[in-house]
Amino acid sequence: MKPSEINAKWKVLQERIAKEFDSDFPDLKVMLFLIGVQELGKGAKKYSKRQKEELMHIATCRLLSEMDFYELEGVDQDGWPHWKLIKAIPPYTMLEQEMLMKSLVVSYFEDIYS
Repeated sequence: MKPSEINAKWKVLQERIAKEFDSDFPDLKVMLFLIGVQELGKGAKKYSKRQKEELMHIATCRLLSEMDFYELEGVDQDGWPHWKLIKAIPPYTMLEQEMLMKSLVVSYFEDIYS
């Protein structure tokens, strides 16, 4: 997708999530948190700051697994997934990283909503 297309789809997704959760427009961190909660599969509940960071890491690994950077290693005794880096991630610029993650988030939610 072109950056303009990614940004347009991102805005639509932000509007949809904001409406569904009756909240402000979510930024990338909030989207990663939501994906992490979805991937963990334990539903909405109180998470510690550390757990929130781990949820965003789960989401990042899950999204980057679509590009074969990570693979799921397994799930621990508490049901938390663990991912293994299988190929080096190129040194993207900050803008490239943001566009890549937005594109992957949009694709993730497109799969859920379709």
